[in-house]
Amino acid sequence: MSLPQELIDFLPCRTPQAWVDQALRHPEELLIDHANCEKKAASTALNLMFRYIDKPVLLQKMSRLAREELRHFEQVTALMQQRGIVYRGLSASHYAQRLRQHIRTSEPGRLVDTLIVGAFIEARSCERFACLAPHLDLELGDFYRSLLKSEARHYQDYLGLAKQFAEQPIEDRIALFAQVEGQAIHENDSDFRFHSGAAEGDRQGALRAVR
Repeated sequence: MSLPQELIDFLPCRTPQAWVDQALRHPEELLIDHANCEKKAASTALNLMFRYIDKPVLLQKMSRLAREELRHFEQVTALMQQRGIVYRGLSASHYAQRLRQHIRTSEPGRLVDTLIVGAFIEARSCERFACLAPHLDLELGDFYRSLLKSEARHYQDYLGLAKQFAEQPIEDRIALFAQVEGQAIHENDSDFRFHSGAAEGDRQGALRAVR
């Protein structure tokens, strides 16, 4: 399955090959942090449900999203068990923090920005699954391809809700977070994570990957 063109256009850049190469050198950390990402995504959806109980459309979409993310968590951890990979704690990447530090603190800006950040996280996850799938073993590659449809829908849900709850057009906010997201993708992170930046020492090659 190919990525929707609108998702590709939404992201400020493609994942650098340096990150893909690093992922293939860290197969255990890839799966462990993937599991962590699915768990965090479910938590984010549930937090939104508890915070915004007066928004029925959001409640329905986030409920479905949380269930799907937890199902993905179960699938990833089952694959890990089959491969003898022990689920353990990993430090979080700085990716989400770099985005969330720009979220406004007053409503409805806080909700709108949180949803835009969610859209970028889901879109980037989808794009990275697509980048990785051709390089993985058959079982894991097929699993990552199977996630593309749901991750693309999650991106669309977040972005659609952001537009619905905004009091004015959100293009400027999307542009702001796109700039931050692109910078995060090309940061030199010391530890490999699913959403980490390019490999240390590969910054120039990564920057050339920006469209």
